[in-house]
Amino acid sequence: MQSKLRYTLCLIWLLLSPQAHSLPPLQMFVDVTPANGVLRPPPGTYAGPVVINKPITLEGSGKVTIDGGGQGTVLHIKANGSVVRGVHLTNSGDSHNGPDAGLLLEADDSIIENNVIYNSLFGIHIKQANNNTIRANRISSRGEKLSLRGDGIRMWYSSGNLIENNRFDHIRDLLITNSPDNRIIGNQISNSRMGMELVYSPDNIIADNQISQNSSGIAIIYSHGLLLQGNRIYQLRNITGSALSIKDSSQVKVKQNQIIHCATGLIANAPVHPENIIFLNDNLFAYNDIAMYFYGEKGGHLLHNNRFRSNNIEVLVSSDTSVLDNDWRSNYWDRYEGFDRNKDGIGDTPHSIMLYSDRIWMDRPMTKFFRSSPALELVDFVERLAPFSKPRLVLKDPTPRISEISNQ
Repeated sequence: MQSKLRYTLCLIWLLLSPQAHSLPPLQMFVDVTPANGVLRPPPGTYAGPVVINKPITLEGSGKVTIDGGGQGTVLHIKANGSVVRGVHLTNSGDSHNGPDAGLLLEADDSIIENNVIYNSLFGIHIKQANNNTIRANRISSRGEKLSLRGDGIRMWYSSGNLIENNRFDHIRDLLITNSPDNRIIGNQISNSRMGMELVYSPDNIIADNQISQNSSGIAIIYSHGLLLQGNRIYQLRNITGSALSIKDSSQVKVKQNQIIHCATGLIANAPVHPENIIFLNDNLFAYNDIAMYFYGEKGGHLLHNNRFRSNNIEVLVSSDTSVLDNDWRSNYWDRYEGFDRNKDGIGDTPHSIMLYSDRIWMDRPMTKFFRSSPALELVDFVERLAPFSKPRLVLKDPTPRISEISNQ
């Protein structure tokens, strides 16, 4: 009863105010809502910025818009246990230093779901905030140039958060820094620069996401103990990008992912220490220019039960020894030329990848322009038919599978 009276008084004040022709401020409704109360503003557009400094539920039902007026962050949550649901947030400031965002979350145990954030530089900025749920939001940035957009989510020194079933379009990145033990599950990221970038962020789970039509997919830098499972990454055609890029990160498990029609499927460096290895199991690499590229002087990763189908180049290395010490086992290679006479599903002879004409454009990058051209294909054929020098061995899988196995 008291809440209804407060809202009525607010509306009367707004109607009688000389500022009634402009957007009414939502902050007034927030201020009169008691702690742990529910705020359901009348449908319409309200002026921001808004600060929530006590735990309340802001329920917009998809009919409430908060307009930041082009200044600063639109909605700032400071109170633990807050809920923001069904609200449209728009028109933040344009500062990358702030950074200006649709929503700034500096609280724990809060729920942000079913909101639409658009025409805001950054989407959701999660700053030293833990155990929150960010679910089923639609987020886009502003601007055409990738580098000038803001991140769909920027997470900094935060843990225990669930980022689930959100849709990101026309953003820059999802940037996760110094943030362990989060779950990023079931999101869609498209038409952006990078799907996700994790820096010094160990023990995160990245599962069942769909990343498409970006410059790059997922970049992992100095982040240990990650699990990447069931993600679908496709149509990343920027020649300088890759679906997965893993640098100096140990005990990363990559399993049951689909990487399809990308310039490069996986880029990884050789482990500096014996424990800094990557486990790749039951992944599909199909229709990529380069399925995998390893750089460094020594391998050590485990690659089991993966499937390589219709890739232009299956594995590329920066030096002869980059992947020889990798544990290649029971992978399916569509270019395998052996037999299975005992019908056990395993090839009778190992699958070996040798460097023939590939050495030309690897040693002279300018010749990459002629890759897959008739001239270079002819050179490759002659090299295989009657090599003038012994070809280099890239890798050997001692137990290649004869048929493709799919658990997806």
